Amino acid sequence: MSHDTTAENFGPAAPGYAWADARDAEAVEVFPGITVKLLWEGDNGAKAAITTIQPGAVWKGEDHHWPGPEEVYVISGVFNDGVNDYRAGTFLHAPAGSWHVPQSSEGCELFLFYPEG
Repeated sequence: MSHDTTAENFGPAAPGYAWADARDAEAVEVFPGITVKLLWEGDNGAKAAITTIQPGAVWKGEDHHWPGPEEVYVISGVFNDGVNDYRAGTFLHAPAGSWHVPQSSEGCELFLFYPEG
């Protein structure tokens, strides 16, 4: 098997290679005390985002995961899904069709990835 290693087709110059600096992304408040910064969106609807939940903030209603799963990494603080607390360094996989009620008593920052939108 051969690989095309020209600068146009390999490494950081490859088509579709993308980057974003979270410090430059616009924070959109989706509920009081909860902001989302969209970092990347793929052609198939996949998304990567940073979500910040201020102390005491609660998502309004159930956050349903559809059409695909939600992958969550707790960057800082303590995230609560409505049932359990997850400290910084925790990874969660929420399968398609599942739901939770995101919140945090002390505040948290999350990295979210939606592989299917």
